Amino acid sequence: MSVINQQKNLNPTKFAYLRSFRLLPGQIVTLAAALLILVGTFFLMLPFSTPSNVELRFIDALFTATSAVCVTGLIVMDTPTEFTLFGQWVILLLIQIGGLGYALMATFILLALGHRIGLRDRMMLAESLNVTDIGESVRYVKIVAVVTMALEGLGAILLTLRFSQDMDWSQALYSGIFHSISAFNNAGFALFSDSLISYQSDISINLIVTILVVFGSIGFLVFQDAWDNVTGKRFRFQTHTKLVVVVTLVLLVTGTLGITILEWNNPRTLGPLSLGERLAVAHFHTVSRTAGFNTIEIGEMQDATLYFLLLLMTIGGSPGGMSGGIKTTTFAIIWLAIWAVLWRKADVEVFHRRIPKDLVVRAFVLCILAFTTITLFTLALAFTEERPFLGLMFEVTSAMGIVGMSLGDGANHSLSALLSDFGKLVIILSMLLGRFGPLLIGLFAVQTTTHSRYRYPEARVLIG
Repeated sequence: MSVINQQKNLNPTKFAYLRSFRLLPGQIVTLAAALLILVGTFFLMLPFSTPSNVELRFIDALFTATSAVCVTGLIVMDTPTEFTLFGQWVILLLIQIGGLGYALMATFILLALGHRIGLRDRMMLAESLNVTDIGESVRYVKIVAVVTMALEGLGAILLTLRFSQDMDWSQALYSGIFHSISAFNNAGFALFSDSLISYQSDISINLIVTILVVFGSIGFLVFQDAWDNVTGKRFRFQTHTKLVVVVTLVLLVTGTLGITILEWNNPRTLGPLSLGERLAVAHFHTVSRTAGFNTIEIGEMQDATLYFLLLLMTIGGSPGGMSGGIKTTTFAIIWLAIWAVLWRKADVEVFHRRIPKDLVVRAFVLCILAFTTITLFTLALAFTEERPFLGLMFEVTSAMGIVGMSLGDGANHSLSALLSDFGKLVIILSMLLGRFGPLLIGLFAVQTTTHSRYRYPEARVLIG
């Protein structure tokens, strides 16, 4: 009785802060992703996730789970030989959940069970999917679910038919499903130790994988806009859609020509190939700047090509998609702003529309933060790891851009396999920032913005 009386006499104000403490939607999504990584690490550490002759350290399991959830594709363990079928399915499940996002999967389950989606759930969904209109978030989920199942399903069928020519039907079906999900989610994980080098000249494999990667990286906002135009809800494409499509096409053409020219005489890559094969391989790696698959040894490329590919990886894909990087629209806005300054225009314009100044500033800030983070992490690795500087920068950029391309360690792993535990932690942090950067920032952001009641006088500062 005394214990009960003491509980009744507790001052409720002492715990008021606990009731008032509520996580923001972005914080919930980020913490859920962190929990998913830890759960994935636990399952990968189970004895039946790896063959009996393979020892999996905790740091390597954490690295693999992070790479899968962040749909990066950097590996320190060879997926087809150093993980069992169970371990591979764990990786595949992490890729699917990580690609679609925790909020999307949770909302889809609620919809399937017939539950009503509240305002807080809609806010969390909008934050996770980078959707500006909260009211459209549930409708957006349905579009994402249909597009994902349709494209992954079709890709799995086509890849299964192709793989059935080289293996039995059960193995072909498994390979088709795995590579379709990995390609659409821009994950870059493969069930072949050489990635897709064995299928370098296979037109069907190259075509299916590149289409899945492009559709996965272009962003579901484009699909939604296209559907609205087809169904008559809209009668013209939004500026975002047009900008994404134009920049994506420009990058594909520029990247294909650039890699072809830079690697033209390299006997270890494009040199022995015909003109058509050279263009096909160059195009594949331009598309794969967001995914991480490769059909030639990346480490055999020349330094100029590696730096060119590094820049493509930094740009990445488009908002609302599976890819990372600073995004195609950010890249476009920066160059449009530079063009406006050079031609002394008051506004940044595109397709007869004006880009808001705050959006231009955010684009420059995002770009500067990305390059600064890549530089700092590369310097940290250069100080602690005895590896070539360009290789380390390429690895960090691949992690930040959640790409998965790597110069390799010479044994079917990424360069990260040769790094110390500290180096691997740096790459893990890079992958997390690349995938959940905006949401991680929300963990430290205040809920309200303080507006000053005064402004300082304007000062003119000379530049240039």
